[in-house]
Amino acid sequence: MELTRRTFLTGAALTALGCARERPRTTRGPTPAPDPYRLPATVVPRRYELRIEPDLAGAGFAGEQTIEVAVREPVSEVLLNAVKLRIHEASIRDRRGKALAGTATLDEETERVRIRFPEALAPGAWWLALRFTGVINDRLHGLYRSRARAPLRGGSPDAGAILVTQLQSTDARRVFPCWDEPVFKAVFDVTLVVDERLTALSNSAVVSETAISGTGKKAVRFAPTIPMSTYLVAFVIGDLESTESATVDGVPLRIWAERGRARFGGFGLRVGAFALRFFREYYGLPYPGDKLDLIAVPEFESGGMENFGAIIVRETSLLVDEGRAAFSELRTVADNVAHEIAHMWFGDLVTMAWWNGLWLNEAFATFMGFLAVDAWRPAWDRWGAFGVARAAALETDALRSTRPVEFEVRTPADAEAMFDALTYQKGAGILRMLERHLGADVFRTGVRTYLTRHRFSNAETGDLWKALGEASGQSIAAMMDGWVRRPGYPVVSVSAEASGTTLVFSQRRFTYAPEAGSGVWQIPIHFRVRLPDGTRSMRLVLTTPEARIELAAPIEWVVVNENSYGFYRTHYPSALLAKLGEDPFGRLSSAERFGLVSDMWASALAGLVPVIEYLDLTAGLRSEDDRNVWTAIVESFGYLERVVARGDRPALAALVRDRLGPAGARLGWSPAPGESETRQMLREDLLRALGTLGDDPATQRVARELSGRSGSDPSAIPPSLVATVIAIHAHAGTEADYAGFVDRFRNAPTPQDAWRYLLALARFREPALIERTLRMTTDGSVRSQDAPYLLRSLLMSVPAQEQAWRFVKENWDTIARRYTQSGLATMCEGITALATAELEADVRLFFSSHGITLGGRTLEQYLERLRIAVAFGERERAAIASYLSRFPSGA
Repeated sequence: MELTRRTFLTGAALTALGCARERPRTTRGPTPAPDPYRLPATVVPRRYELRIEPDLAGAGFAGEQTIEVAVREPVSEVLLNAVKLRIHEASIRDRRGKALAGTATLDEETERVRIRFPEALAPGAWWLALRFTGVINDRLHGLYRSRARAPLRGGSPDAGAILVTQLQSTDARRVFPCWDEPVFKAVFDVTLVVDERLTALSNSAVVSETAISGTGKKAVRFAPTIPMSTYLVAFVIGDLESTESATVDGVPLRIWAERGRARFGGFGLRVGAFALRFFREYYGLPYPGDKLDLIAVPEFESGGMENFGAIIVRETSLLVDEGRAAFSELRTVADNVAHEIAHMWFGDLVTMAWWNGLWLNEAFATFMGFLAVDAWRPAWDRWGAFGVARAAALETDALRSTRPVEFEVRTPADAEAMFDALTYQKGAGILRMLERHLGADVFRTGVRTYLTRHRFSNAETGDLWKALGEASGQSIAAMMDGWVRRPGYPVVSVSAEASGTTLVFSQRRFTYAPEAGSGVWQIPIHFRVRLPDGTRSMRLVLTTPEARIELAAPIEWVVVNENSYGFYRTHYPSALLAKLGEDPFGRLSSAERFGLVSDMWASALAGLVPVIEYLDLTAGLRSEDDRNVWTAIVESFGYLERVVARGDRPALAALVRDRLGPAGARLGWSPAPGESETRQMLREDLLRALGTLGDDPATQRVARELSGRSGSDPSAIPPSLVATVIAIHAHAGTEADYAGFVDRFRNAPTPQDAWRYLLALARFREPALIERTLRMTTDGSVRSQDAPYLLRSLLMSVPAQEQAWRFVKENWDTIARRYTQSGLATMCEGITALATAELEADVRLFFSSHGITLGGRTLEQYLERLRIAVAFGERERAAIASYLSRFPSGA
């Protein structure tokens, strides 16, 4: 194939070839068969030569492209994807110069265009030429306009906008006609025609910039890319500036941002340089591009997007003022940068063949991101924090409405719904479990084989299992297919027979609804036992419903799921649980204590243990000093706040003060010299919980004093406590405070400041202030990327939730029009907190009567989580009230 060919077929060139230039007819045709959402492989792309010229004033763009295609069998039509595009001209020629004019028929429902030719195309290489126009939108997908913070100097307000692409999963077809499926990889040769004052970025390095005489524009041409899927194509056009370049193994790495904000890119640049080198060494393959840009944009729906060579990231996930940021905010940037750079190999170099295999991209990037950040900052204990993230997947996967990690995808909406905790956290969790089972070196060898074998191509789950099997000498598919292709996960129970020398391990599926079914997994279990002669770590692969392990002597105690590597829950009988409870800090690692708390709380929600047993467990952890364990405890208390009777909430706040107060007092408000970063993060979490969930007047008083002093002296608050002080101040805030928070949100000097003050608005408790915040979610005061998060926070806030739910119902049409599908799914998660029978009934009636869907099983899962919360409250409310009676609200 002539992959080096650079001829761009303009209208004049087509005329020279003898092609008719009249505009082809554009009509609507019937839905094709057999699958209206998949393209045939009779004609496949090899190379796109693409030229795009945006027109901001007209909110549109003009494009033309030549696509080198391989015709595999005689056909008289070419079928590809397009939506919201007008195709003005279509023709095709072969390598001998034979040219045919085509007629384009659009089918908006299936997002496809059929181009018919007057005679059949012979097998071989052809060049398809198209001229088209499209729309620049404001909905954060396709080619969209991101509002800049200030207009371009000397230009119109429109000139200050930043044009951004977001093409995953199926939105490349909104920008250019294409084979918009991951398997159809091709080389992209891109030219952008832009205002001469602007910067244009794409996937590869700029090879030329040519002024277009008399237009005030320039043509920016980029080097050809590696073969890649359409969803990875990227353009960013705007008044941008970059950090200095960091060269990593010959690859220039830069952070780009809106002019005036690149100064916040230094931290991300250092993380990126480390990650780029780390992954090259881990994967055993060099980075395959000619440069790597990380581009911060003001409006971006997700945290980041792994476009090859041009990673686009939400500002809060890339730009940070290190002198003002909390460690948790720095960690967010590090995690996002490492995650997206990991994708350059897992996802971009090797790509899943279809969206059912999305987990191959996202689970690996999640796993590898944690691995890289843990290597960069071991003191952050990223794998400990991974347990908290994995808990979200365990919660979802215990639902009746869960799905397998690898799930059938047919429609674009199905593909969008794959971006969830099951794909990311469950996928990463089972990879972590497998890595620990095989050993890190064996696992890495298998990963290297997989990437080398399939680079520049596509792969499926079986290809990964094959490579890991070759490295380990084990049948990986036999073990892992049950974790990937079936929904759910097991709970492993352990008991000791009367002799004490026999341990009995059993498994069954863990669910919140026992009738949801059963199953048997191949479970790699690491466990630790205390025998008379010492403590031993042991291993077992449980492949049957039950297995017995004979020991040389009676056990004193046993810990299942050593260091919490396994993606399963554990259950101990009372006697063994009591043994662990005698000395939880001596017998359990912090990861194991987190697992115990998480598993006990899940069992209480499922009705397997009384909630009182869980609350008693938390009483023994007042001396806890691990942030992740406290995260699990605080989240469970937040859940209780939503389900207890209104009159019991003051007593619940007293319980929170009882459990958290001693640890908060030990930490105090001032970091000690040389104090670890994790300890500082623990302080911010505990004080925030005490001042909000615990409604502690003393904590609130200190927060208000610090907040007041920070107005004239920003250094009055340690950086690690700024977000905490803001949250507590808002929780106890007045109308006068509210106005100041709105002003600080609108005029925030850093992305983190804007985010802190925005989310803090949802903490104000006065109905009039809640109403003002609600209006901000629909009137344009809050960017459409952020408004769903603010509205979700209001729905989850006990003081605001009923008012917020009324607002959602009354303004649904506006919300649905303004938010993207992903944004709607984010916002609707808030309904899981409306945990009364009356609100649940109203929620179900509203969604069913409006015919609302959120893609995949998302809405079904939200409604099931709501049902679990309501059922838990009805079952346990009286017992909780009795327990809380021990904690007078004035204590």
